[in-house]
Amino acid sequence: MATRMHEGKKLILVTGGAGFVGSHLSERLVKDGHRVISLDNYFTGSPANHVEGVEYRTGHTKDIAELVPETPDIIYHLGEYARTEKSFEDIEVVWDLNKLGTFAVLEFWRRTGCKLIYAGSSTKFADAGEGRNQSPYAWTKATNTELVKNYAEWFSLPFAITYFYNVYGPREMSGPFGTLIRIFSELTKQGQPLMVVSPGTQSRNFTHVADIVEGLALVGEKGDGDNFGIGSDDAYSVLQVAEMFGGEIILMPERKGNRYNSGVDNVRTKALGWSPVHSLPHYIETVKQTIQNNEIKKPEVLVFSTTFLPDAGKAELALFDLMRAMPSVHFDVVTTVFSKQRTVDPTVSENITIHRVGYGTSFDKFLLPFLGARVARSLEKTHAYIFMWSLFASYGALAALFSRTSKKLPLLITIADQKIAKIPLFTQLILRVILGRADQIYADDTHEVRSAISLSKRASLVRSIGEGDTFANQIRFAYSSMLKKRTTPHEK
Repeated sequence: MATRMHEGKKLILVTGGAGFVGSHLSERLVKDGHRVISLDNYFTGSPANHVEGVEYRTGHTKDIAELVPETPDIIYHLGEYARTEKSFEDIEVVWDLNKLGTFAVLEFWRRTGCKLIYAGSSTKFADAGEGRNQSPYAWTKATNTELVKNYAEWFSLPFAITYFYNVYGPREMSGPFGTLIRIFSELTKQGQPLMVVSPGTQSRNFTHVADIVEGLALVGEKGDGDNFGIGSDDAYSVLQVAEMFGGEIILMPERKGNRYNSGVDNVRTKALGWSPVHSLPHYIETVKQTIQNNEIKKPEVLVFSTTFLPDAGKAELALFDLMRAMPSVHFDVVTTVFSKQRTVDPTVSENITIHRVGYGTSFDKFLLPFLGARVARSLEKTHAYIFMWSLFASYGALAALFSRTSKKLPLLITIADQKIAKIPLFTQLILRVILGRADQIYADDTHEVRSAISLSKRASLVRSIGEGDTFANQIRFAYSSMLKKRTTPHEK
């Protein structure tokens, strides 16, 4: 391997250098005169985050030895999976990135003998230490900090472990891997309700990315050992943050892995000369000022379902639960008559309009792709929908596809209890057509999502659908929670 650079100017490797925090850190290190290499597989990183002066290499951290033949002075290991609640869906990805990838990074560290700065997760300190086991993400991060310390002891290696506290600021992600401040910012811009996960009193020490980077730079230069917390002293509940943004607030069901409090321990970092200088309330006020003149419209969603109330299973009932919980959002539901006993639909909720097609038999589902598409095309002429949403990859999804006009309204598909591998080959061919044109595909099981995406030319785990992306992902998280309550009623 190549030798290290002369004193002062260092060769620094940043894994995840095209991500939110990684790009800001890389930018700071280049300005300080260092040579910076970014290693990123672009799972959540983006070329849009590239900064001048950084050398970008594309690849998985499992292949770090092949992709980085140089011997760096410092490794900042930020390139791991980093979402708590979503990690239940993505457990295979979590293991791949946070265990297999990080092990390769530690082996690279052992062979090069450089200094490692590991970005741990403050989730392990949450809820009096119980947070470390509350999600796949939290557990992998907590156990990785232990492995880093063991490697340092076993092989006499220099290291420091940092802990971030709810980072926000420029380049913050939205969509499936969005962070809270960006999610609320996007929802506010679009005039959509802010969805707060129950109970809303869970507190966080929100910290601006510039403060995080300042702490990382100091720890890289002077830090040694564990427990370098980089977090603001001020804590706010999620509900308080929503109130700062203003507008309508909707309380959604609790999610697994959602910690109640984290606290902050930044004593060791402050001893290096660090202190936070940015304020969350000021940042939110700045965001609000930039969107004051935006025209806000009532959000509308076009939904396709083979059946709906009263012909409803648990999936349809969960959909109804979600709709009732969001009175400020209007849902147009395109579905079938299905039953001859029905003559006129009751007003199930003021924000739900049902549009039925067919003649009152089970054969109606075969008509839905054609008659439902005609209804949907007519609705699209007078409504500004955020997206189309199909419950199941079925006849309703076909109706959504057949209704598509030149506007190309994004299509989301939820896979509730469908098992791709067990579906007959002929049906899989139809699914290939349906899923191949979907923009986002949802399922609670990562394997099912990956199987579905393998049939799609457009969807991916992190694909954005544009302006409605943040809202769509909040809806699907809420729907997943409500469906679980319907399928496991014994849970409180």
